[in-house]
Amino acid sequence: MEIRQLYYFIAIAEKRTFTEAASALHISQPSLSTAIKKLENELGLTLLDRSNREVQLTKEGEIFYQKAKKLINHFEHVTDEMKRLRENGPRELSLGMIESAKYWVPKVLSLFKAEHNDVRIQLMDILSLTDVEKALNNFEIHAAITNQYIDNEEIEAIPIYEERLVALLPGNHPLKNASSLVIEDLNEEPFIICKEGFQTRIDILNAFKKSGVKPNIQFEVERFEMSCRLVEEGMGATILPENYVKFDRQASFHVKPLEDPNLSRMVYLAFNKNSYLPPLVLRFMSLVNAFFNGKVNAL
Repeated sequence: MEIRQLYYFIAIAEKRTFTEAASALHISQPSLSTAIKKLENELGLTLLDRSNREVQLTKEGEIFYQKAKKLINHFEHVTDEMKRLRENGPRELSLGMIESAKYWVPKVLSLFKAEHNDVRIQLMDILSLTDVEKALNNFEIHAAITNQYIDNEEIEAIPIYEERLVALLPGNHPLKNASSLVIEDLNEEPFIICKEGFQTRIDILNAFKKSGVKPNIQFEVERFEMSCRLVEEGMGATILPENYVKFDRQASFHVKPLEDPNLSRMVYLAFNKNSYLPPLVLRFMSLVNAFFNGKVNAL
């Protein structure tokens, strides 16, 4: 099997006619037909249903198309990476990250930049599971720091640390002097929570459910920053990752530990197993691992 054959097959699968596919590929229709027939013979499978005017994919053809598309994406990613390496050298690191990582990622990056000062680093907020999977599978980023549990055969997620979730109360709240809270303390409290599609929301709602409390949700937001500002304005209470708020010295809200074993989350370093990871990316990943294993200065 050759890369050329995969391009040919993908063109037919997407154009649905040999004529249009041949035109897009700038080859003759007979040559295209011969190449596809050869591919089917090599595989021992019928990939195309040619009985109608528009070519249809067989069941086997659908599976082959999905696999071929991923192979081509990976091939083009590696080709582009090699071209960039040839022209500019290995000088780029792109990361997707959750909001609560903002306090430790700069510490690791300072170590990384001390070794590779000329590397350009791209940091992108990638929060939902769909966005994480899309960014990794489309090779938009080298790696992602995420709290999402990823059940995807293309992606490997390495646990790096666990963090507690804590309650945030407005400055004048009656429980502002409490040393800690339980979920029941938030019963009927106007509650601020992240919107659907985020793992933190699932974890919080599960904790409420296990405690037999129904949250009084008044605000659904996308970013933790908005949750904090709403709490500061006295609009309600919320639950956020401890690492997001523990260093906010200027905040006018109260941070309270929650006595609930269900309110914690695992944070992962995720990457596409089929993606080419340059040495610079592997070095960053090793620094992250060292950071959370006490081999460099921790938080």
